[in-house]
Amino acid sequence: MGKREKKQRHQQRNPHRGASYYAAEQDDDYDYQLSLPSSSYSSDSKSSVPEEEEEEEEEEEEEKEEQEQEDDKNEEHPSKNMPSKFDLYQQSVQSPKGDISYMQKFFLMYVGGRLPLYLQEDFCGTALLSAEWIRSNSRRTAVGLDLDLEALNWCLEKNISRVGADGYSRISLFHGNVLQPLEAKLVNFEPQELISNITLQEGKDGSETCALESTVQVGSTADDKCMKSLPLPPRDIVCAFNYSCCCLHKRAELVLYFKHVLDALSKKGGIFVMDLYGGTSSEHKLRLQRRFANFTNLLLSYAVCLGASRIRRC
Repeated sequence: MGKREKKQRHQQRNPHRGASYYAAEQDDDYDYQLSLPSSSYSSDSKSSVPEEEEEEEEEEEEEKEEQEQEDDKNEEHPSKNMPSKFDLYQQSVQSPKGDISYMQKFFLMYVGGRLPLYLQEDFCGTALLSAEWIRSNSRRTAVGLDLDLEALNWCLEKNISRVGADGYSRISLFHGNVLQPLEAKLVNFEPQELISNITLQEGKDGSETCALESTVQVGSTADDKCMKSLPLPPRDIVCAFNYSCCCLHKRAELVLYFKHVLDALSKKGGIFVMDLYGGTSSEHKLRLQRRFANFTNLLLSYAVCLGASRIRRC
Protein backbone atom coordinates (compact mmCIF):
# COMPACT_ATOMS: atom_id res chain seq x y z
CA MET A 1 0.00 0.00 0.00
CA GLY A 2 1.45 3.42 -1.04
CA LYS A 3 1.76 6.52 1.10
CA ARG A 4 -1.11 8.25 -0.68
CA GLU A 5 -3.47 5.31 -0.05
CA LYS A 6 -2.38 5.22 3.59
CA LYS A 7 -3.21 8.92 3.92
CA GLN A 8 -6.65 8.43 2.40
CA ARG A 9 -7.36 5.52 4.70
CA HIS A 10 -6.12 7.55 7.67
CA GLN A 11 -8.51 10.37 6.79
CA GLN A 12 -11.40 7.92 6.35
CA ARG A 13 -10.82 6.57 9.82
CA ASN A 14 -11.16 10.10 11.22
CA PRO A 15 -14.36 11.44 9.60
CA HIS A 16 -15.03 13.83 12.50
CA ARG A 17 -12.13 16.01 11.43
CA GLY A 18 -14.14 18.59 9.55
CA ALA A 19 -13.55 22.19 8.58
CA SER A 20 -13.62 23.38 12.19
CA TYR A 21 -10.81 20.95 13.05
CA TYR A 22 -8.50 22.23 10.33
CA ALA A 23 -9.47 25.82 11.06
CA ALA A 24 -8.52 25.32 14.69
CA GLU A 25 -5.26 23.72 13.60
CA GLN A 26 -4.48 26.70 11.35
CA ASP A 27 -5.24 29.10 14.19
CA ASP A 28 -2.81 27.29 16.44
CA ASP A 29 -0.16 27.42 13.75
CA TYR A 30 -0.82 31.12 13.26
CA ASP A 31 -0.41 31.89 16.97
CA TYR A 32 2.74 29.82 17.08
CA GLN A 33 4.21 31.63 14.08
CA LEU A 34 3.52 35.04 15.62
CA SER A 35 5.55 34.12 18.67
CA LEU A 36 8.59 33.26 16.53
CA PRO A 37 11.11 35.77 15.24
CA SER A 38 10.74 36.81 11.61
CA SER A 39 14.03 35.10 10.74
CA SER A 40 12.77 31.70 11.90
CA TYR A 41 9.50 31.90 9.95
CA SER A 42 9.34 29.93 6.70
CA SER A 43 6.75 28.29 4.48
CA ASP A 44 7.98 24.82 5.57
CA SER A 45 6.89 25.33 9.18
CA LYS A 46 3.12 25.43 8.54
CA SER A 47 2.53 22.08 10.26
CA SER A 48 3.44 21.51 13.90
CA VAL A 49 3.98 17.76 13.21
CA PRO A 50 6.39 16.78 10.42
CA GLU A 51 4.97 14.73 7.58
CA GLU A 52 7.40 11.86 8.19
CA GLU A 53 6.20 11.43 11.77
CA GLU A 54 2.59 11.31 10.58
CA GLU A 55 3.48 8.58 8.10
CA GLU A 56 5.24 6.57 10.81
CA GLU A 57 2.19 6.84 13.06
CA GLU A 58 -0.04 5.69 10.21
CA GLU A 59 2.20 2.70 9.54
CA GLU A 60 2.14 1.76 13.23
CA GLU A 61 -1.66 1.93 13.23
CA GLU A 62 -1.75 -0.27 10.13
CA GLU A 63 0.46 -2.86 11.81
CA LYS A 64 -1.70 -2.82 14.95
CA GLU A 65 -4.84 -3.37 12.89
CA GLU A 66 -3.26 -6.31 11.02
CA GLN A 67 -2.11 -7.85 14.30
CA GLU A 68 -5.59 -7.48 15.78
CA GLN A 69 -7.09 -9.19 12.72
CA GLU A 70 -4.65 -12.12 13.08
CA ASP A 71 -5.47 -12.43 16.78
CA ASP A 72 -9.18 -12.52 15.97
CA LYS A 73 -8.61 -15.31 13.45
CA ASN A 74 -6.64 -17.33 16.00
CA GLU A 75 -9.41 -16.88 18.56
CA GLU A 76 -12.02 -18.05 16.05
CA HIS A 77 -10.02 -21.21 15.20
CA PRO A 78 -7.95 -22.14 18.30
CA SER A 79 -7.75 -25.81 17.32
CA LYS A 80 -5.51 -25.01 14.34
CA ASN A 81 -2.75 -23.82 16.68
CA MET A 82 -3.11 -26.72 19.12
CA PRO A 83 -0.82 -29.73 18.72
CA SER A 84 -2.38 -33.11 18.12
CA LYS A 85 -3.28 -35.22 21.16
CA PHE A 86 -1.39 -38.12 19.60
CA ASP A 87 1.74 -36.01 19.12
CA LEU A 88 1.56 -34.87 22.74
CA TYR A 89 1.19 -38.42 23.94
CA GLN A 90 4.11 -39.72 21.87
CA GLN A 91 6.57 -37.05 22.97
CA SER A 92 5.65 -37.05 26.64
CA VAL A 93 5.32 -40.81 27.23
CA GLN A 94 7.11 -42.89 24.58
CA SER A 95 10.81 -43.50 23.86
CA PRO A 96 10.99 -45.86 20.85
CA LYS A 97 14.75 -45.79 20.29
CA GLY A 98 15.43 -46.98 23.83
CA ASP A 99 12.80 -49.71 23.55
CA ILE A 100 14.28 -50.99 20.29
CA SER A 101 17.75 -51.05 21.79
CA TYR A 102 16.57 -53.18 24.72
CA MET A 103 14.60 -55.55 22.48
CA GLN A 104 17.61 -56.16 20.23
CA LYS A 105 19.74 -56.84 23.29
CA PHE A 106 17.23 -59.35 24.69
CA PHE A 107 16.82 -61.07 21.32
CA LEU A 108 20.56 -61.60 20.92
CA MET A 109 20.78 -62.75 24.52
CA TYR A 110 17.98 -65.34 24.48
CA VAL A 111 17.81 -66.31 20.78
CA GLY A 112 20.96 -65.17 18.99
CA GLY A 113 22.27 -66.42 15.67
CA ARG A 114 20.57 -63.72 13.60
CA LEU A 115 19.36 -60.15 13.74
CA PRO A 116 15.66 -59.52 14.46
CA LEU A 117 13.86 -58.20 11.39
CA TYR A 118 10.13 -58.80 11.94
CA LEU A 119 8.23 -57.01 14.70
CA GLN A 120 4.63 -57.10 15.86
CA GLU A 121 3.43 -54.27 18.10
CA ASP A 122 0.20 -55.09 19.93
CA PHE A 123 -1.83 -52.24 21.44
CA CYS A 124 0.22 -50.10 19.05
CA GLY A 125 -1.88 -46.90 19.06
CA THR A 126 -0.05 -44.55 16.69
CA ALA A 127 2.57 -47.28 16.07
CA LEU A 128 5.47 -44.95 16.77
CA LEU A 129 7.63 -47.92 17.81
CA SER A 130 6.87 -49.75 14.55
CA ALA A 131 7.69 -46.64 12.52
CA GLU A 132 11.03 -46.27 14.28
CA TRP A 133 11.67 -50.00 13.83
CA ILE A 134 11.39 -49.92 10.02
CA ARG A 135 13.29 -46.62 9.89
CA SER A 136 16.31 -48.14 11.67
CA ASN A 137 16.85 -50.84 9.02
CA SER A 138 15.61 -51.07 5.43
CA ARG A 139 15.16 -54.87 5.72
CA ARG A 140 12.81 -54.68 8.68
CA THR A 141 9.02 -55.02 8.60
CA ALA A 142 6.40 -54.35 11.25
CA VAL A 143 2.83 -55.30 12.10
CA GLY A 144 0.68 -53.07 14.28
CA LEU A 145 -2.62 -54.00 15.95
CA ASP A 146 -4.98 -51.69 17.83
CA LEU A 147 -8.66 -50.96 18.48
CA ASP A 148 -8.36 -47.22 17.76
CA LEU A 149 -8.82 -46.60 14.03
CA GLU A 150 -8.22 -42.86 14.43
CA ALA A 151 -4.79 -43.49 15.93
CA LEU A 152 -3.89 -45.92 13.13
CA ASN A 153 -4.89 -43.40 10.46
CA TRP A 154 -2.86 -40.71 12.19
CA CYS A 155 0.14 -43.04 12.15
CA LEU A 156 -0.11 -43.53 8.39
CA GLU A 157 -0.41 -39.82 7.80
CA LYS A 158 2.26 -38.57 10.24
CA ASN A 159 4.63 -41.29 11.44
CA ILE A 160 5.01 -43.52 8.39
CA SER A 161 5.24 -40.59 6.00
CA ARG A 162 8.46 -39.55 7.75
CA VAL A 163 10.09 -42.93 7.19
CA GLY A 164 10.31 -42.63 3.41
CA ALA A 165 8.67 -43.84 0.23
CA ASP A 166 9.17 -47.52 1.07
CA GLY A 167 7.78 -47.18 4.58
CA TYR A 168 4.20 -47.98 3.55
CA SER A 169 5.29 -51.24 1.92
CA ARG A 170 7.06 -52.48 5.05
CA ILE A 171 4.35 -51.93 7.65
CA SER A 172 0.86 -53.41 8.02
CA LEU A 173 -1.59 -51.80 10.45
CA PHE A 174 -4.63 -53.79 11.56
CA HIS A 175 -7.78 -52.56 13.27
CA GLY A 176 -9.01 -55.16 15.72
CA ASN A 177 -8.82 -56.86 19.11
CA VAL A 178 -5.64 -58.54 20.33
CA LEU A 179 -7.81 -61.44 21.58
CA GLN A 180 -8.94 -62.04 17.98
CA PRO A 181 -5.93 -60.90 15.92
CA LEU A 182 -6.63 -63.07 12.88
CA GLU A 183 -9.96 -61.29 12.37
CA ALA A 184 -8.42 -57.81 12.45
CA LYS A 185 -8.92 -55.71 9.30
CA LEU A 186 -6.07 -54.16 7.35
CA VAL A 187 -6.19 -50.35 7.32
CA ASN A 188 -6.43 -49.06 3.75
CA PHE A 189 -4.25 -46.50 2.07
CA GLU A 190 -3.75 -45.71 -1.61
CA PRO A 191 -0.09 -45.66 -2.72
CA GLN A 192 -0.96 -44.12 -6.08
CA GLU A 193 -2.39 -41.07 -4.30
CA LEU A 194 0.62 -40.37 -2.10
CA ILE A 195 1.55 -37.54 -4.47
CA SER A 196 -1.67 -35.66 -4.96
CA ASN A 197 -0.48 -32.27 -6.17
CA ILE A 198 2.44 -31.07 -8.27
CA THR A 199 2.67 -27.29 -8.44
CA LEU A 200 5.18 -24.91 -9.96
CA GLN A 201 6.46 -22.15 -7.71
CA GLU A 202 8.69 -19.23 -8.62
CA GLY A 203 12.07 -19.38 -6.91
CA LYS A 204 14.11 -16.48 -5.56
CA ASP A 205 16.18 -16.30 -8.73
CA GLY A 206 13.07 -16.16 -10.92
CA SER A 207 13.26 -19.80 -12.02
CA GLU A 208 10.37 -22.20 -11.59
CA THR A 209 10.72 -24.95 -9.01
CA CYS A 210 8.54 -28.03 -8.57
CA ALA A 211 6.76 -28.45 -5.24
CA LEU A 212 5.12 -31.68 -4.16
CA GLU A 213 2.22 -31.90 -1.74
CA SER A 214 1.83 -35.39 -0.32
CA THR A 215 -1.34 -36.71 1.30
CA VAL A 216 -2.33 -40.20 2.38
CA GLN A 217 -5.85 -41.38 1.71
CA VAL A 218 -6.83 -43.40 4.77
CA GLY A 219 -9.83 -43.83 7.00
CA SER A 220 -11.34 -47.23 6.20
CA THR A 221 -10.61 -50.91 6.57
CA ALA A 222 -10.64 -53.66 3.95
CA ASP A 223 -13.20 -56.31 4.81
CA ASP A 224 -11.57 -58.87 2.52
CA LYS A 225 -8.06 -58.27 3.95
CA CYS A 226 -7.79 -59.83 7.37
CA MET A 227 -4.59 -60.77 9.14
CA LYS A 228 -5.26 -64.46 8.55
CA SER A 229 -5.56 -63.95 4.76
CA LEU A 230 -2.27 -62.07 4.32
CA PRO A 231 1.16 -63.75 3.98
CA LEU A 232 2.87 -62.15 6.97
CA PRO A 233 6.32 -63.44 8.00
CA PRO A 234 6.67 -65.05 11.45
CA ARG A 235 7.62 -62.39 13.94
CA ASP A 236 10.98 -62.31 15.69
CA ILE A 237 9.66 -59.99 18.39
CA VAL A 238 6.15 -59.36 19.69
CA CYS A 239 5.75 -56.50 22.15
CA ALA A 240 2.97 -54.99 24.24
CA PHE A 241 4.30 -51.85 25.87
CA ASN A 242 2.85 -49.10 28.05
CA TYR A 243 1.32 -51.64 30.46
CA SER A 244 -1.35 -52.53 27.90
CA CYS A 245 -1.57 -56.15 29.07
CA CYS A 246 -2.95 -54.83 32.35
CA CYS A 247 -6.18 -54.17 30.45
CA LEU A 248 -6.78 -57.92 30.39
CA HIS A 249 -8.15 -58.44 33.90
CA LYS A 250 -9.40 -62.01 33.51
CA ARG A 251 -7.01 -64.94 33.58
CA ALA A 252 -8.71 -66.62 30.62
CA GLU A 253 -8.25 -63.50 28.47
CA LEU A 254 -4.59 -63.19 29.41
CA VAL A 255 -3.89 -66.86 28.63
CA LEU A 256 -5.71 -66.54 25.28
CA TYR A 257 -3.63 -63.51 24.38
CA PHE A 258 -0.39 -65.34 25.22
CA LYS A 259 -1.45 -68.20 22.94
CA HIS A 260 -1.93 -65.79 20.03
CA VAL A 261 1.50 -64.30 20.72
CA LEU A 262 3.09 -67.76 20.66
CA ASP A 263 1.43 -68.55 17.33
CA ALA A 264 2.75 -65.33 15.82
CA LEU A 265 6.38 -65.88 16.90
CA SER A 266 8.87 -67.55 14.61
CA LYS A 267 9.47 -71.27 15.12
CA LYS A 268 13.20 -70.58 14.84
CA GLY A 269 12.99 -68.59 18.02
CA GLY A 270 11.55 -65.28 19.13
CA ILE A 271 10.84 -63.20 22.22
CA PHE A 272 7.76 -61.56 23.73
CA VAL A 273 8.32 -58.25 25.56
CA MET A 274 5.75 -56.56 27.77
CA ASP A 275 5.63 -53.89 30.49
CA LEU A 276 4.88 -54.85 34.08
CA TYR A 277 4.89 -52.68 37.15
CA GLY A 278 5.05 -53.85 40.74
CA GLY A 279 6.90 -53.64 44.00
CA THR A 280 6.31 -51.41 47.01
CA SER A 281 6.45 -48.22 44.94
CA SER A 282 3.40 -49.33 42.95
CA GLU A 283 1.27 -49.06 46.09
CA HIS A 284 1.87 -45.34 46.49
CA LYS A 285 1.42 -42.26 44.33
CA LEU A 286 4.41 -41.58 42.12
CA ARG A 287 5.19 -38.37 40.29
CA LEU A 288 7.63 -38.29 37.37
CA GLN A 289 8.91 -35.02 35.96
CA ARG A 290 10.39 -34.63 32.49
CA ARG A 291 11.67 -31.51 30.77
CA PHE A 292 10.62 -30.49 27.26
CA ALA A 293 11.61 -27.28 25.54
CA ASN A 294 8.39 -27.00 23.52
CA PHE A 295 5.82 -28.08 26.11
CA THR A 296 4.16 -26.62 29.15
CA ASN A 297 3.23 -28.56 32.26
CA LEU A 298 -0.43 -28.27 31.29
CA LEU A 299 0.09 -29.97 27.94
CA LEU A 300 2.20 -32.70 29.49
CA SER A 301 -0.44 -33.38 32.12
CA TYR A 302 -3.09 -33.54 29.38
CA ALA A 303 -1.03 -36.04 27.39
CA VAL A 304 -0.40 -38.29 30.37
CA CYS A 305 -4.07 -38.22 31.37
CA LEU A 306 -5.04 -39.02 27.78
CA GLY A 307 -2.80 -42.09 27.84
CA ALA A 308 -4.26 -43.28 31.13
CA SER A 309 -7.84 -42.85 29.93
CA ARG A 310 -7.04 -44.66 26.67
CA ILE A 311 -5.66 -47.65 28.57
CA ARG A 312 -8.76 -47.81 30.75
CA ARG A 313 -11.02 -47.80 27.65
CA CYS A 314 -9.16 -50.82 26.21
